[in-house]
Amino acid sequence: MLAYIPSPPRGVWYVGPLPLRAYALCIIVGIIIAIWWGEKRWQERGGQSGAVLDVAMFAVPFGLIGGRLYHVATDWQKYFGADGHPMNALKVWEGGLGIWGAVLLGGIGAWIGCRVYRIPLPAFGDAIAPAILLAQAIGRLGNYFNQELYGRKTDLPWGLEIYERFGSDGQLDMMNGVSTGVVEKIVQPTFLYELVWNVLGVVALVWLDRRYRIGHGRLFALYVAIYTFGRFWVELLRDDEATHIFGIRVNTYTSIIVFACAIAYFVLATKGRETAEALRPGADRPWPWQLAALRARGAQAESESAQADSATEAVTVVDGEPAADEPESTEVIEKESEEKSEATAETPADDGNESEPANDNSATDSAETKAAKSADSGQN
Repeated sequence: MLAYIPSPPRGVWYVGPLPLRAYALCIIVGIIIAIWWGEKRWQERGGQSGAVLDVAMFAVPFGLIGGRLYHVATDWQKYFGADGHPMNALKVWEGGLGIWGAVLLGGIGAWIGCRVYRIPLPAFGDAIAPAILLAQAIGRLGNYFNQELYGRKTDLPWGLEIYERFGSDGQLDMMNGVSTGVVEKIVQPTFLYELVWNVLGVVALVWLDRRYRIGHGRLFALYVAIYTFGRFWVELLRDDEATHIFGIRVNTYTSIIVFACAIAYFVLATKGRETAEALRPGADRPWPWQLAALRARGAQAESESAQADSATEAVTVVDGEPAADEPESTEVIEKESEEKSEATAETPADDGNESEPANDNSATDSAETKAAKSADSGQN
């Protein structure tokens, strides 16, 4: 007997008029766990406490909006086609979040948060990468409760049973209704494939990070590469409604492109990991529109430094030894002056330059002459 996987009988419960949707609960639980674990990893790497929660205040809303926009854009016929209902595009609680849009806009939100709190975005991404992948695994349980995003029909023993569900009005409602127990079809449990793949990816990321101390955004790039590689194969098994280009689902193309970009970043980015000092807030992390002014300021500082170096007296070499032990320039000048004075005093004077000795002799002769005259006058 085949042991198929049963679907939940319902995905929505009511507390009075308030609906509790399993899909929304899975998303919320995933976000909470991602923030909690990401915070622990950030502090272990030397980051400041509370930084992940602060940045999440930007990243999470951006991610939810981006995920919904991507879903609506790639499945626009469901909402804006001939039989579509445009207002349903706003009903996020009924499911439909595209991971690519969530990563893109969520990344922009994280970038803004990192700029505000002056922490490096690549290091932040490395800290939360395994936590995000785990959150995605938890989110896939929401697809299970919604009976959505499954694969093609199958007779594999682990096939997923899709039940007929009916709403309170008696209308068929496969997502929000209650199961009658009637199995409509057996399909590939692609939600389970992706969930298992994501969990294995989390284990791989944690091990690689501890083994090789990966940093500078490269661990986040590995997360993206691991996820997109698995998502590519899952997309080939899915059979739900989606936009196709040349017979291939849009998400398949996206997986290939994003995978290639992630691998390129991993290969080209700086190796090693940031120091704890680099993760502390307050470092100079300018906004893009400030970069030009900072570059000009840096170029001016380098020019001034070069001019100062050229004005400094070059180091001379005496007898093969650098003149590092020689006295300062003022001392050298004083010493040279003293040596010149001593040399002048010791050098014999030339015949034409004997003015001072001549003066001394003439003075002596004059004194003797005066004395003789005085003696003569006395005798007279």
